[in-house]
Amino acid sequence: METYAAVLMYAIPAFMVLILIEAIVARQRGMVVNRGADTVSSLSSGMTNTIKDVLGLTVVIISYDWLVKYVGIFEIKATWLVYLIAFLGLDFAGYWVHRLNHEVNVFWNAHIIHHSSEEFNLSCALRQSVSVIFSFFNLFLIPAAIFGIPGSVIAVVAPLHLFAQFWYHTRLIDKMGWLETFLVTPSHHRVHHAMNAEYLDKNYGQIFIFWDKWFGTFQPELPEVPPVYGVKRPVKTWNPILINFQHLWLLVKDAWRTRNWVDKLRIWFMPTGWRPADVAERFPVSAVADVYALEKYDTHPSRFLLTWSWVQLTITLLLMLFLFARFAEIGFPGIVIYGGFLFVSIYSFTTLMDKSPWAVWAELLRTGLGLGLLWQQGGDWFGMAGWWSVGPYAVAAFFILSLGVAFYVSREEIARSTPQSIPGQG
Repeated sequence: METYAAVLMYAIPAFMVLILIEAIVARQRGMVVNRGADTVSSLSSGMTNTIKDVLGLTVVIISYDWLVKYVGIFEIKATWLVYLIAFLGLDFAGYWVHRLNHEVNVFWNAHIIHHSSEEFNLSCALRQSVSVIFSFFNLFLIPAAIFGIPGSVIAVVAPLHLFAQFWYHTRLIDKMGWLETFLVTPSHHRVHHAMNAEYLDKNYGQIFIFWDKWFGTFQPELPEVPPVYGVKRPVKTWNPILINFQHLWLLVKDAWRTRNWVDKLRIWFMPTGWRPADVAERFPVSAVADVYALEKYDTHPSRFLLTWSWVQLTITLLLMLFLFARFAEIGFPGIVIYGGFLFVSIYSFTTLMDKSPWAVWAELLRTGLGLGLLWQQGGDWFGMAGWWSVGPYAVAAFFILSLGVAFYVSREEIARSTPQSIPGQG
């Protein structure tokens, strides 16, 4: 995990630069591909997923090395072939896990966050789950294990395979000619993110599109059907932590409320969106009936609140990068405590962006935790004083300022408005 944290020190700034370039190019073309609050929400989601991955908060059901030991039949010597098969193996596994995430009720909870944005841009690529506790991904790497691909090779190729899925989350690149025949392109992935009836649950491929063509899930982008982005049951929040557990909470409630004991069990493994008939009748859930009449979620934050949200995002990002830079020095359990604090921070400022009545309470919790950690460490912030002597004082001042701003926004904006929607096709 320490090595992964070091890699992210370079990957995260690169992603930010590309997101900025996309925004500049879109503006030059007269296109609107970003909304401030949506982008802050997307980037916040990326941070929660990154923190979770770096802290290793996932239980792997079966290790890949175990599979190689007991399933491996061949042993490929040629270096380039080992890496090629590893890449193809990861993509094959990615296709099937991605497909399961879309088509099975319980697994959709792990993926809804990625589709929750009603925009389609590079920042929404960073909307990734924190709700996965048990990972079964390695089960789909059996083909790679049969060929005896070493775990060390998978460890090298996996981050490259993951980062290569970033670039095609954009509306700025049209169809790409012959590359469309075998690669996942922006056009293919726009289809995947759309909720039009023609596009729903199509194009699961991560790098190569031929899996979809072989397994019957391919759909080209149609010029007469403009994609509309989002999910059929809109999440209606900017808070990525809430989004991560919305679908799971609905399943729990439905399983509890249904009178049919068979439905209490099968609801988890039925197709995504399925609900017991008795529950659906007594507790209807609103869904988008006409995607072309979609009204995008918007809390209409003031310029002040939106600017403050960007400040909060930036400072939280810097605090996260500080954690990664001092990962080994902070050690366990400090890294877990630090990560938990960052989660509370993200929850707090996105709740404020939602203009939720709970925003002040969330900020009180964050400020209390932050000042408590400073006090517990004798006025230092996880060794920051050794890097920047006044750093801990700046951190303390920021916590106090954040609480003051939360009270101000609560009085001036939250008490006077309720979340609204804006017209638009997505």
